[in-house]
Amino acid sequence: MMEPTISLIGVSKHYPMPGGRVVVGLDEVSLSVDPGQFVLVQGPSGSGKTTLLLTIGGMQRPTAGKVIVAGYDLVKLSHAERTKFRAGHLGFVFQMFHLVPYLNVLENISLGGHGKSDAQERARTLLEQLGLTDRWQHKPSHLSVGECQRTALARALIGRPQIILADEPTGNLDPENTAMVLEVLASYCQEGGSVLLVTHGEEALQQADRRLRIEKGRLEELGIG
Repeated sequence: MMEPTISLIGVSKHYPMPGGRVVVGLDEVSLSVDPGQFVLVQGPSGSGKTTLLLTIGGMQRPTAGKVIVAGYDLVKLSHAERTKFRAGHLGFVFQMFHLVPYLNVLENISLGGHGKSDAQERARTLLEQLGLTDRWQHKPSHLSVGECQRTALARALIGRPQIILADEPTGNLDPENTAMVLEVLASYCQEGGSVLLVTHGEEALQQADRRLRIEKGRLEELGIG
């Protein structure tokens, strides 16, 4: 039987506030995601979507519960071990891109390769797949929003991670670029990768295998359609 790439068991995240108040980011969340699954997470602002991604990515520790990602118990890892884990197993795609402004497209993509021997070859393949071949020498300030997002996606994919975590990756894109990004993510899943995509929109429903809703830190499974 295939082991899930993501397994959350009773995960909660509480944020203490002044005056003794506590904000609940996640409330006893349990989730299992298998290799090859494309999972949507939807919910209103402040519902816990980004907290969920940060917890799965090992960028914050839960208050309670177990977080097993790509076979690693993240709660037990040190800060340095979690950093190494992310570099080897995860790819991140964010709405704000986080490209390095003084590097060109090819250099930004190559950063995600973490020095692997085939990073340059892989970067050029992704340039072609994402329609960026004629833009590889351009810096982010000379790119359109869609080109920046495709560059960020290529950077996430270059290291062949097991999991892609995507936080509103199509929120600023036109329909054509939205479709391109979602098709590339769907192809990645067909090759065995897992995608957890946070979105307010409905555009990814055609590509997704599962749809989840989170509200007030509680997660529920919805049907597709």
